[in-house]
Amino acid sequence: MPDKQLLHLLIGGELKSLDGPPEFRDLTKVDLVGAYPDYQAALGAWRNRAQATVDNAHMRYFIIHAHRLLEPDSEAEPHDHDH
Repeated sequence: MPDKQLLHLLIGGELKSLDGPPEFRDLTKVDLVGAYPDYQAALGAWRNRAQATVDNAHMRYFIIHAHRLLEPDSEAEPHDHDH
């Protein structure tokens, strides 16, 4: 039986400030990178995007654990942490 799909979304954009909670400078320019079936796939894409934008300190990418929004009572996956 295949592993259960744990939907993760990757988004990014330029932040207004590096202090406090993330707030995008312009929501119309948020980069909706894609949807991934598990955390490891999303993490690989996050690393690629983060490395490609390393010269812009205000550009940040985030992994959204969409499976938690869809099933809030589900357990967190192993080695789970936010980026």
